[in-house]
Amino acid sequence: MKIKHLLIAMLMLLPSLFSQAQTVGIKSNLLGDAMLSPNLGLEFGLAPKWTLDVSGEVNFWDVDNHRWRHWYVMPEARYWFCEKFAGHFIGLTGIAGRYDIGNLGKFNINDKFLGTDYHLLKDGRARGWGFGAGFDYGYAWPVAKHWNIEAEIGIGWIWTKYREYPSLNAPKSAASPYKYHNYVGLTKLAVNVEYLF
Repeated sequence: MKIKHLLIAMLMLLPSLFSQAQTVGIKSNLLGDAMLSPNLGLEFGLAPKWTLDVSGEVNFWDVDNHRWRHWYVMPEARYWFCEKFAGHFIGLTGIAGRYDIGNLGKFNINDKFLGTDYHLLKDGRARGWGFGAGFDYGYAWPVAKHWNIEAEIGIGWIWTKYREYPSLNAPKSAASPYKYHNYVGLTKLAVNVEYLF
């Protein structure tokens, strides 16, 4: 419930930020698009060197009998070293979302990576939710009067609560009791195309 309240509060703040913003950008992450996960981001100028970026992604379908269903939202406060929407920036990001992922065996996933065991995802699936935070670094290239290309990478922590299923289509009765996990590693990778108003 706390995550829902946080998301509702953020959405209620967006109109007030929009009215005070000096510049607004709308963007899409090409890497998410390539993975068939539609995404959208809005970025609001708050001060000469500060912006607020709110991005999200959704995927509610299976591809080739592999499950990659998820949604998430990532609000990020950004500090720009020169001026907003151009050059180097760093950010502090919040993360919240749900996932249902599995049957990824053909992708040859390592059993363990950075303390996270991915073995179950080869033939089974995991379903749960999580939240966390991260630090990001990026660079924006203005390519036209209203257009930017932006690259960004982030590392951070995500706490997740999930249930394991022995196969992709196993019934709820086959699920494990709830498990908990702390993930530390890559939390953001983006190549954005952004239109500035």
